[in-house]
Amino acid sequence: MDCFEQQDKARKNTKVLVVYFVIAVACIIASVYLAALLIFYGAQSRQQLGDPTRELVLWDPKLFSYVALGTLGVVIMGSLYKTVALAKGGSAVAEALGGRLVNPNTTHPDERKLRNVIEEMAIAAGVPVPKIYVLDDENGINAFAAGHAPGDAAIGVTLGCLTRLNRDELQGVIGHEFSHILNGDMRLNLRLMGVIFGILCLAVIGRVLIFSRGGKGRNPLMLLGLALIVIGAIGVFFGRLIQAALSRQREFLADASSVQFTRNPAGLSGALQKIGGAGSKVESAHAGEASHMFFGNGMGKPFLGALATHPPLDARIRAIDPGWDGKFKTASVKAVEESSRGPAKPASARSFFPTIPEMPGARAGDAGFTTNAVLMGAVLPNLGKPTPLHLRYAEELRNSFSEKVLSAAREPLDATALIYAMLLSPDDALRAKQLTELGKRAAPGVGEKAAAIWPEVAPIVSRSRLPLVNLALPALRHLRPDEARQFVQTLQWLIASDDLIDIFEFVLQKIVRRHLAPQLGETRPTSVQFHTLEPLMQDCSVVLSALARASSSDADEVEKAFRNGVPHLRAKAAGPQLLPREACGLEPLDAALDRLALAAPQIKRNLLEACVYVVAADGLIQERQAELLRAVAETLDCPIPPFVT
Repeated sequence: MDCFEQQDKARKNTKVLVVYFVIAVACIIASVYLAALLIFYGAQSRQQLGDPTRELVLWDPKLFSYVALGTLGVVIMGSLYKTVALAKGGSAVAEALGGRLVNPNTTHPDERKLRNVIEEMAIAAGVPVPKIYVLDDENGINAFAAGHAPGDAAIGVTLGCLTRLNRDELQGVIGHEFSHILNGDMRLNLRLMGVIFGILCLAVIGRVLIFSRGGKGRNPLMLLGLALIVIGAIGVFFGRLIQAALSRQREFLADASSVQFTRNPAGLSGALQKIGGAGSKVESAHAGEASHMFFGNGMGKPFLGALATHPPLDARIRAIDPGWDGKFKTASVKAVEESSRGPAKPASARSFFPTIPEMPGARAGDAGFTTNAVLMGAVLPNLGKPTPLHLRYAEELRNSFSEKVLSAAREPLDATALIYAMLLSPDDALRAKQLTELGKRAAPGVGEKAAAIWPEVAPIVSRSRLPLVNLALPALRHLRPDEARQFVQTLQWLIASDDLIDIFEFVLQKIVRRHLAPQLGETRPTSVQFHTLEPLMQDCSVVLSALARASSSDADEVEKAFRNGVPHLRAKAAGPQLLPREACGLEPLDAALDRLALAAPQIKRNLLEACVYVVAADGLIQERQAELLRAVAETLDCPIPPFVT
């Protein structure tokens, strides 16, 4: 499965959403018009004594125009209101459903189990760790992923999911949700929430009209309000139909992706079997709006099968576990909690992979099966398709960090100290000056923490620094607005303090600003704005030129690398041009990446393919080039799993 192709399909499904939306609004307008015609005709007939036989005229252009404009206004304003409310991404959905944000440094055993599973999968997939929410009031077994892109994603699980599933089952559920993150389903799901809310707004207006006042027997608005509530059922019908049409097949795809990710069909099958025994209903008042996002059916059994947002449980189980005996499982909360408190599972996955001998002098952040160089042809097939090997690597990588580093990554101010420590100079004299100034610029005590943790951070290999940044992001999101502003300003100063800004420092700053945008009061577009390559040709020139010049200082080698990547952009007109060094510096690169992040998925895929051929002009991608490539991909919301053998 090509994640970019799946993202493109999800984007094109927006057209299906528009068609359903237009049909739904047309039916609602016709129903409201007919109700208004009958109600106001009856009221006028009673008032016009002497003309009780007044004929009903079915077509009243004036009334129709009022009804159409009013209905459109309500639906569109309702949809826009909900869309704006969801602008901050997955956290808006989680909070609306009653979710509680999990502290990254939680001590609760079940929450630590959930956090560890999500962290491992995020590292394996090459995406930032999503925000983690628990729906404490929901005892059914369910979960969801929401957001506009991997950078603002949130994963929520019900209390029943957290306490009734063992680690393998929970991993299967989370793998399913990561498929939605990687395949671009989340953005479509958020748009769908906005549309459905607009359609359902008429029922809200109807309830308001019912309580409007007027003379006894002479207030047609009350009757109209009652009619709107009835007509609201049309909105509910079309809302469920749209949810079902766009989500059912993608649930099968997400199940298959989860099994490919974990190589453990029994885990996902066990979770689905427990749903059959314990249920997956979500009681939140907003569950209907988000029912298409859930892992399992969050609503009651639909009257019509065509309105089901999820395939039948037995069909999902048999698709991944053909030998299933047809019996659902019961889920014991106590047993699962006890098992989650036990020691971590031994590395059973080692049987999957070749044994790798321990190497003396191994450095922090150096997992067992990393490589210093990777074949060019091994990069693109793994885009958006992490494997059990990547998952095993992620577990080893996280375990290779010291407890001091992991603890710092999970506390807001300590996480800022950890990021600062990554940027401190290896030169003793310069580092001393940086720490002195850091004590003045950073929050109180943070400079001392950065100095204390630097010996733990300095040995971390370069390829492990971006994953460590991604591990720290959930804690950084807990910073207050004033703390976030101070952190970003201090970070900018520290990066520039040695008069040399490398690609990692540039990307680090960009990632931090993007993920702290809500605290900084910044917003960025989330929808695709470029569907063709031509408007982005200059931006492609900047990125490919920057990568070519970062890979070599020899003019001939730079030219060769650049020309090696250009054909893979598949430009129909004149392709990009190699730019001089000053034209592809950090500021032009920053602007170019911001624009390219708004391109359609296939444009991003072609760009990344061109980038791969630029940095691997000799057929091999060295470690520094590989991380540079992953860093650029990170800013484009194009996850590249770690390079492992």
